[in-house]
Amino acid sequence: MTQLRDITFAATDLEALATAEGHLALLVNGAGTLTPGARRLNRLTRGAVVRTLASERWSKLKEGEAMTLAMPAGLAAEALTVVRLERRPTVAMARKAGAALAVAVGAKPLTLLVEGTTRAAQIALGLALRGYRFTDHLTDKGEAPAPALVMCKDPDQAQQAAVAALAVAQGVVFTRDLISEPANVLTTSEFAARLVALRDLGVEVEVLDEDRLAELGMGALLAVGQGSDSPSKVVIMRWKGGEGAPLALVGKGVVFDTGGISLKPAQGMEDMTMDMGGAGVVAGVMKTLALRGAKANVTGLVGLVENMPSGKATRPGDIVTSMKGDTIEVINTDAEGRLVLADVLWHAQQSEQPAAIVDLATLTGACIIALGHENAAVFSNDDDFAGNFLKAAAAEGEGAWRLPLGQAYDDQIKTMKADMKNTGGRPAGSITAAQFLKRFVKDDMPWIHLDIAGVAQVAKDTDLAPKGATGWGVMALDRLVRDRFEQG
Repeated sequence: MTQLRDITFAATDLEALATAEGHLALLVNGAGTLTPGARRLNRLTRGAVVRTLASERWSKLKEGEAMTLAMPAGLAAEALTVVRLERRPTVAMARKAGAALAVAVGAKPLTLLVEGTTRAAQIALGLALRGYRFTDHLTDKGEAPAPALVMCKDPDQAQQAAVAALAVAQGVVFTRDLISEPANVLTTSEFAARLVALRDLGVEVEVLDEDRLAELGMGALLAVGQGSDSPSKVVIMRWKGGEGAPLALVGKGVVFDTGGISLKPAQGMEDMTMDMGGAGVVAGVMKTLALRGAKANVTGLVGLVENMPSGKATRPGDIVTSMKGDTIEVINTDAEGRLVLADVLWHAQQSEQPAAIVDLATLTGACIIALGHENAAVFSNDDDFAGNFLKAAAAEGEGAWRLPLGQAYDDQIKTMKADMKNTGGRPAGSITAAQFLKRFVKDDMPWIHLDIAGVAQVAKDTDLAPKGATGWGVMALDRLVRDRFEQG
């Protein structure tokens, strides 16, 4: 599992700057105002800081970007990085500045001089998140990230704020690691074992095996995994940090999706290791809540299956019975995630009696056609709850866009042979999938469905992540818990 850079905070010590090793870094606003630390570094480097700020390259830097001076004279450090950041930056810009430092520094030791900003913890979060590398299966793993020391005016206050911020980082990285693992490593059993390990943080973890799932009547979920040698499981994680009914987070955990009998094309099938992304986000949120001791009750439920073709696999045309009792005609075995979620959603309501539910899934390619890789699709039966989430996602810089529900879309999943079919065809594919799930949500239950197919894993770097698994949703859901469900 990926280890984050160790980040600590200390009082500003200008005398120590000359002998600090590795990388030195400082923040300078757009006006080029020199803080006491910047003036000290300018003297030590014989005016190099001022010359940097007068350069054409600096004038073209945007806020949150950085430039590096290699082997600066007068310093023991091998490099000095100057980050352009205003004195009162937004949270997003402070994180972007930290991310720029992560790119500039790599795995080297870092001493960061933070003067005149209250966003030290958010800079640290950006530094931690952008420094991520998944190296578990590389022979040459490279250097482990060296520690970072952040010098600031009030280190105790900054350290306290950073505890919560870095708990979020740990949750995001846990999600990224899970999504990045190959399916021959992250089997359903291995996934469950990694979730059981959350008990060490105070999370109650219960694993339901196939016999128990059959007793509960989870015929839809079991139909997805019956073609695989990997046993299907449901894992329930309970964080009891508050009072009252919990928020339920439900995640699709298809550890590999071949499409089943409705086999996917070979090109790109290797990316289907990320089809457990919804379950990965739920796991990351639960880890974050435990690490920061959230004063809220939250239950995470994930359905772990593998969708494989075999002589035992579900066929197109089969009719299965869900835990709710509704029958489903399987038109396409590649529309499997909704079958998993249907049973887990119903079990969440029956067993946990939640105050509200959010489900997450890499559910439809149609979502990517609609929204690309910039936004997750948001569906909800409750305007206030949806508004709460969209506000939280915007505050955390995680793109999300609400799409409609409606009877006409629901009509697309009607069939003569069963209570419903598992796909409504190509038109509005992400919406008809949401309509399918809505049938397994009780009328009085506030519910949000998040289709994260386009944002769980991306092919290019983002501000806070290298290309690959993003961990999208951990920050937004943690903020939702803080803003709506946390007590005290």
